Amino acid sequence: MWLIFDYCDNHSGHTVTIARKTFPALRASVMRDFFEILERYDLYKPAHHNRTNHEYILEGNLIEFVSLDQPQKVRGRKRQTLFINEANELTYEDWQQLIMRTEGKVIIDYNPSDAFHWIYDRVIPREDADFYKTTYEDNPFLDPAIKAEIERLRDTDEDYWRIYGLGERGMSRAAVFQYSTVDEVQGKLISYGLDFGYTNDPTALVGIYKDGDSLYIDEMLYHTHLTNPDISDRLHTLGLNKRDEIYADSAEPKSIEELYRMGWNIHPTQKGSDSVNAGIDMLKRYKLHITKRSTNTLKEFQNYRWQEDKNGNLLNRPIDQWNHAIDATRYAVWNKLSRPDYGIYAIR
Repeated sequence: MWLIFDYCDNHSGHTVTIARKTFPALRASVMRDFFEILERYDLYKPAHHNRTNHEYILEGNLIEFVSLDQPQKVRGRKRQTLFINEANELTYEDWQQLIMRTEGKVIIDYNPSDAFHWIYDRVIPREDADFYKTTYEDNPFLDPAIKAEIERLRDTDEDYWRIYGLGERGMSRAAVFQYSTVDEVQGKLISYGLDFGYTNDPTALVGIYKDGDSLYIDEMLYHTHLTNPDISDRLHTLGLNKRDEIYADSAEPKSIEELYRMGWNIHPTQKGSDSVNAGIDMLKRYKLHITKRSTNTLKEFQNYRWQEDKNGNLLNRPIDQWNHAIDATRYAVWNKLSRPDYGIYAIR
């Protein structure tokens, strides 16, 4: 309605792109709304409607409807204004392709149904972005039956009510961990955890600190293509003491032995720490805090999910992705906090 009654009344000769991920969704939602509004207010003129190209001329402005399954249009001509409907359906690459060809204002709308999304991290924090949260109560055109259905969610589905009733960001029920972010660690260093990688998977090193029933996780290293001598050099650069305990993946005995011969107090994980679920259970006994500088670790914890079956039921095993820093965390925590002699300094 703003585009129709404000923008197009005050501009002429502009191109306005209205976009959504797929054309069927575009046609059934925002395109239908657009033409229903025109007809309701006697503004629709068949001669101005190019049905083949999905375009309409309004007050001298070209309104084009584009879906991301029309790549030739996405990467085509420039526009003055862009409106993306249900922007959370788009990938970050989709977003980049659209905004790079937009000269003026970009407007997006979305339901915050995703627990983690590039919109939260890369759009809302921008200094040139304004953010407005609206709910069903702000929509004077909402059918009473739809309003009643939304309000029914208050008692039937807590997460859906948070999203569609309150306009708050959803929490994924499949997320394995809950955590908070902090500026700095607190408490005592209990050990470091190391997960080996090389080409595709990064080598990840984290420091684990304990303060009461809280654990603080600090990412120290997260890089690919590191040889064992490279890792040793990085440990020196990071300021680790040769007496500091490091627990690493027992599936890499050769790498552990090489680092040990270089003088590092590194150990293979103890029996039981290779059990992913046992390590998860151990971590979930504590309040987890991750430093804000631990960008890769935060991304892993955001994306680490339980598997689901074809009916959407959660399974008791996590998806084997986004777990390099998490595995390193698991090694350090299990090997220190599952032991009855925790606190005794051990050197091999």
